[in-house]
Amino acid sequence: MIATERLHGIMAEFDSPDALVHAVHQAREAGYRMVDAYSPFPIENLSEALEIRDSRTPQMILIGGIVGGISGYLLQYYTMAVSYPINVAGRPYNSWQAFVPVVFELTVLTAAIFGVVSMLAFNGLPQPYHPVFNVPKFERATRDGFFLVIGASDPLFNREATERFLKSLGARGVTDVPE
Repeated sequence: MIATERLHGIMAEFDSPDALVHAVHQAREAGYRMVDAYSPFPIENLSEALEIRDSRTPQMILIGGIVGGISGYLLQYYTMAVSYPINVAGRPYNSWQAFVPVVFELTVLTAAIFGVVSMLAFNGLPQPYHPVFNVPKFERATRDGFFLVIGASDPLFNREATERFLKSLGARGVTDVPE
């Protein structure tokens, strides 16, 4: 038996995606908040059952696009009107119509960079190690395993009570997840 201080949580294995979603609903209704689920493929209602909130990534993409567009415009304005003004066929120095292609490209490029970086940051990636990798059965999560983990940091977590609760949900097996 692993001491609670060294325990990441308790993992339960289920037979089907429906059983996993049902177990997640039951765990959330029981008051558990540090709940995570793993499956070999996306399950339609699992994210709603886990109550995963919306990401801030779209907001970061918008901010990146605005920053890129403004910086593209200011770069060209500074170059054409301040740093190196050349009168070409009597056109004004601030000829914004000619700036559109560069502004568009910098908007898209900066938004894409902000999107990738924020997605990696908000998802906690890269994550080469996670305590669930210590459980031998977890290798089935990429083939045919459906797993529910209740974290030891959950306020309601009690090793024996949580294990009984997971077994009552019809889990195929319940295993400790060491740190």
